[in-house]
Amino acid sequence: MTELPLEQVRTLLAVVDGGTFDAAAAALHVTPSAVSQRIKALEQRTGSVLVTRTKPVRVTGSGQVVVRFARRLAALEQDARAELGMSGEPVRVPIAVNADSLSTWFLPALAGVDADPPICFELHREDQEHTTTLLREGRVMAAVTSSATPVQGCSARPLGSLRYLPLAHPAFVARWVTGALRDDLSAAPVVVFDDHDDLQDAFVRLLGGDGASALRHYVPASEMVVAAVEAGLGWGMVPEVQAAPGLRDGTLVPLVRDRPVDVPLYWQQWKLDLPALSTVADAVAAAAAASLRRPASAVRRRRRPGTKS
Repeated sequence: MTELPLEQVRTLLAVVDGGTFDAAAAALHVTPSAVSQRIKALEQRTGSVLVTRTKPVRVTGSGQVVVRFARRLAALEQDARAELGMSGEPVRVPIAVNADSLSTWFLPALAGVDADPPICFELHREDQEHTTTLLREGRVMAAVTSSATPVQGCSARPLGSLRYLPLAHPAFVARWVTGALRDDLSAAPVVVFDDHDDLQDAFVRLLGGDGASALRHYVPASEMVVAAVEAGLGWGMVPEVQAAPGLRDGTLVPLVRDRPVDVPLYWQQWKLDLPALSTVADAVAAAAAASLRRPASAVRRRRRPGTKS
């Protein structure tokens, strides 16, 4: 059986993490030529192209398999070294999370983690549907995602639902909402996170329309989306917890009452018995139980997670 030399496997991981052969060479203290030779040798052994030689490099489907193996190997090695008392280094746990979760309930969950050796978090802010891609590529150990279907080699557990409310500034409502809400929102300016954010379109479709207006303001930061809606730039779907201050002081009003949208979120992680990962998972589940709503009817087609990630 063809073996995968660990030196070559670790070199591939360094290339993916560094983004270029030069960066990998610097991290490994070897020449770029040596990195190139190791990757070529590994590709010959696997019979597949593992990365495209772009800047940054892109991992192929076959490369993702090897990178996942390399990442798991590194995590297991670090865990073993810690158990043997050979390393006092902190454990690095990369996690993908959507922007709205990151701006609301997720960071307090991590703040409550107490572990020995200590855990260093490497957060990747991504759309909740793209977070599973990072799991497949081996870039992260865990992810907050809208997908209930586990990525191969991962487990999935429901966290709850992040509730969104259709809101706008009172002056905006007075100007743009004058008739049937479905028709008004099909023409009124709307604030969205990015071009993957279709929560507003999904809401208008729930009302019977074709989608939100083409008059779109793109604001790629969760807190700034709320600020833009409060400023009257457009209407938008705002996480309930972020909407509370504006609803209290009158800078935000509901476009319609009793029509929230609940977006279900899940925690996916590697199926590895790693104490650090289990500790983080328990902390995230506890925070989610305290902050998110229990799963109910939800709009499942949404690329901006409970977030605009």
